[in-house]
Amino acid sequence: MVELSNADSKVEMKTQIPGEAGIWAFVAGDLLVFSVFFILIALGHAEQTDIFEASRGTLDLRFGIANTLLLLTGSLFVAIGVERCRSMPSGKNKQWFFLGMGCGVGFVVNKIFEWNAKIEAGYSPVTNDFYMYFFIFTGIHLIHVLVGLGVLLFLLRMSQRSSLSAREIQTLESGAIFWHLVDLLWIMLFALLYLL
Repeated sequence: MVELSNADSKVEMKTQIPGEAGIWAFVAGDLLVFSVFFILIALGHAEQTDIFEASRGTLDLRFGIANTLLLLTGSLFVAIGVERCRSMPSGKNKQWFFLGMGCGVGFVVNKIFEWNAKIEAGYSPVTNDFYMYFFIFTGIHLIHVLVGLGVLLFLLRMSQRSSLSAREIQTLESGAIFWHLVDLLWIMLFALLYLL
């Protein structure tokens, strides 16, 4: 707790970490698991540099950039939605979560087109280690996106209430934290698979 004072009055402010403790434990665990994935990709690159660089060259960077922009934009919409629900719950904040969901759906569609293009070009998880990592790790991430879309649907429904309790705000924050985790994991995968 922080106390601020001026000549006329004392004001107390509580600082609080958003969301519930459980979501932060989940985030830490998920980051730990994905850190292992990132290390595997880095080790694979170090051991098979030529194969990884040649395979990376076959990826269409436009798909990766589009997916990054979709998730970053979706996270912005979700953050705005949570803040609006915090500051002025009115039942009219659902559009922010709807827009965030639209970005998530765009990510899924874009990823399906990308995978389809790779498979039609003859690349699959058995092509080499790079493509094994590419399909498996982006597939695991895609599952996170699909779960995140379910979370956003729940938040959209909750945001339609005309008033929200402190507990409900915490639930909104926790859902948003999960969606931001999905975003962060993609940024790391994008850098490791498409750029390095």
